[in-house]
Amino acid sequence: MRRKTTVGVVDSGVLAYTAGRDRELDAALVEADCLGSAAHAIMLSRVPVDPPFLTPADAGRLVAELAKIPAEAAAGKFRITLEDQDVHLAVERRLTQALGDLGKRIHACRSRNDQVAVDLRLHAKRALQQIVAAGAALAGTFARFAEARRDLPMAGRTHMQPAMPSSVGLWAAAWAEGILDALSLVIAVYELNDQCPLGSAAAYGVPVPIDRQLTSDLLGFSRPVSNVLHAANGRGQLESAILSALGQVMLVLSRFAQDLILFSMPEFGYFTLPVAFTTGSSIMPQKRNPDVLELLRAKTAKILADSSLCAEILRASPSGYNRDLQETKGPLLDGLADTLATLRILPGLVDGTTVHEDALLRGFSPSVFATDRALELVAAGMPFRDAYHHVKAHLDELSARDPRDAVALKTHLGAPAGLDFPALRARIDAAATWAADEAAEFDRMAARLRAWRPAAAKPKASRKKATKPARRS
Repeated sequence: MRRKTTVGVVDSGVLAYTAGRDRELDAALVEADCLGSAAHAIMLSRVPVDPPFLTPADAGRLVAELAKIPAEAAAGKFRITLEDQDVHLAVERRLTQALGDLGKRIHACRSRNDQVAVDLRLHAKRALQQIVAAGAALAGTFARFAEARRDLPMAGRTHMQPAMPSSVGLWAAAWAEGILDALSLVIAVYELNDQCPLGSAAAYGVPVPIDRQLTSDLLGFSRPVSNVLHAANGRGQLESAILSALGQVMLVLSRFAQDLILFSMPEFGYFTLPVAFTTGSSIMPQKRNPDVLELLRAKTAKILADSSLCAEILRASPSGYNRDLQETKGPLLDGLADTLATLRILPGLVDGTTVHEDALLRGFSPSVFATDRALELVAAGMPFRDAYHHVKAHLDELSARDPRDAVALKTHLGAPAGLDFPALRARIDAAATWAADEAAEFDRMAARLRAWRPAAAKPKASRKKATKPARRS
């Protein structure tokens, strides 16, 4: 069986295979595609060709129609069919239904290749802004949790064995700083993403003096991708880079999840997870399973693997567009969504976690104080290696140590009693401000494009006939 599409008649099996998940995934790209199409239409109306691709009035009608489509999609009135294959041709079909031949004219000087590239970059801009905002909020939650328990002793561990005196404050503040470091990578890849590929067409430009700088400016990008072939070659590699940065955020959260799962086990009993973030068993009535944290670990593995997947898809791909790149869209969209969902769910879990001081204090065996005692002997003049062996042979002398006193002695920068919470809050505020500023600029760009209409033509000045001066007699 063969089915008619915008770009020709295609075997139904081939159509389904090549369309893949695009109909499902592209639902997230409707707004981005409409914004990109609006900017393209405005640019086409200014190309100095005769006859024009579009008049300003044509562009105004297209922009007005494009502004309706995201709301229609949200209401379930705009759908991407198998015959459409993707959001780009679905939007073109919708414009043609509403505006006739005018809808067919909007695709001049562009390809679906550069359409999907600009859609993904616009979508990623919005998502990365939200991820940085949510990451800053979560870092703030950890910082507050840490500051409230800055002096509460907790045995620090290496190799999962009790090692040295530490605190809940140090443990929790470490996750805040780890998130902020990972967000710096997200901001770096955001800047890499902030380039407009639109107008590269099929990667080789067009024989028409289009204005790619104008399109980039209209869409709020920092600059266009200069080389049109590189605009196509960047697909896949950019997705891999974004997923790699997201993977660093998720790595921090996954290690936190592993700690919390372990330390909330009855054998430790340091923490109790909030009931709302646990699930029960279908057979064991007593169970409270840390499913949120377990899924977090799995989603981290998936995002890290998807970064490698995108790179591997690209590894043997020749230059220019190849259909292999379609398979990098799903990992990117899924990774952005999973990272944002994870960052948004964790503040409630952290805030709702109960800390058990008695269990924390029970975790301090005498051996936890061994290194501190060795350094005391060094301060009194004993060579370190001699102090090391002395303490190792006399661990029984450490049984009377108080964990609170041990924590209070560690006052240098970054130690349990030397945590710099003002500096941590300043970094959190800076990340939150960056995200808010970028999001506000994106909103202004989208509002300007949706509201764009051609300037009214200025009325021509009327020419009055000059009166001749009367002759003198």
